[in-house]
Parts: sequence; structure tokens; C-alpha cells
Amino acid sequence: MAIENCINEFDIGDVIFEEGSSGRELFVVLDGKVEIAKLNTAARTVIVTLGKGEFFGEMAVIDGSSRSATAIAAEPKTRVMRINHARFVYLVSQQPAFALMVMDALSKRLRASNAAAFRASSP
Repeated sequence: MAIENCINEFDIGDVIFEEGSSGRELFVVLDGKVEIAKLNTAARTVIVTLGKGEFFGEMAVIDGSSRSATAIAAEPKTRVMRINHARFVYLVSQQPAFALMVMDALSKRLRASNAAAFRASSP
């Protein structure tokens, strides 16, 4: 598949994927910004805002689970590249640095999540 077919452009406020949806792709931000958020009827809580070179959606591509949050374009002309499961597996197997980068990001995100949960539970 040509790389151009893996790139999508979104306008500000466009939903890239919704929490609870299925997906076997991760996304890399090429231009713009993407908010990862939890939505409910009353509010939107932004977990993190990602910029150029950062990625999201990795949990679904790794374990096949549903999306744990909603991804929303936060700037006009936000461009992302989709990496499907097969390409992800190929990259991990052929590029150890890519695998380490994903593991590093997952570790940092887990630490941040643990810290936030601890702060929320502390009096």
C-alpha cells in the first residue's frame, strides 16, 4: 500500500476515533495536534495533547481491545499516518528501536496514569 493512502487530514474538532470503537491501527501525528480525551454527556476531559512525531492508538494495535479514549484533531489541517497491525508487527520485528520507542512511551504513559490515579485518591 502506498504511503499516501495511509495519511489522513482532519480539521479542528474532527474525531479520528471514538472511545469504545474497535481498531487495529495506531496513528502518528505528522502535522498539527491531537487531543486524547474522555467524553461524557456533561464534559470532555483531555488526557493529553499530542504533537508532531507522537503516536496514539497503540493499545488497540497491540492487544486488539477497543479504544480506551477518543482522539480529536486539535488544530486545522492535522495530518496523521495510520499504521495497521501487520505493518506494526513488521516494524517491531525489523526495527528494534521502533519497538523500544513504543515500550518507552507505554511505560511513561502508565507512570503518568498511576500518578494521576494516586493524586485523585489521596485526601
